[in-house]
Amino acid sequence: MSLQADIMTAMKTAMKAKDSVSLEALRAIKSAILLAQTETGSKEELTEDDEIKILQKLVKQRKDSAAIYTEQGRADLAEPEIAQAAVIEQFLPEQLSEEEVEKVVKDIIAKTGAESMKDMGKVMGMASKELAGKADGKTISTIVKKSLS
Repeated sequence: MSLQADIMTAMKTAMKAKDSVSLEALRAIKSAILLAQTETGSKEELTEDDEIKILQKLVKQRKDSAAIYTEQGRADLAEPEIAQAAVIEQFLPEQLSEEEVEKVVKDIIAKTGAESMKDMGKVMGMASKELAGKADGKTISTIVKKSLS
């Protein structure tokens, strides 16, 4: 089943359960997917990679907003953002642990022969491609920096 069909099914379930937080998150996903489809000007389906990027972007936005709200002492606003991020994450592939990401990064460093921070761009490019959808960019970046320093 495509992501859009999964989203519609989940929206119907959320409506029946009167779960407003889930419904809001699901509507945000549907909206982002429709926007991405109309940007290209075609009614053609998005690739799975495009869908994963959209979902990751939405999760990152929610987590960033929650962090800002928490920083400002507004837990009442942070909680729905965190809840929405959790709903959106259900549609992402299983995320790798930091140890698994570190193993992949070390393999890439060994393949490329990277030795210092000068090579970070090359390593990040390959790691981002290989770990697309499986790990957050911030986590990858942190591990690459740690491995190269």
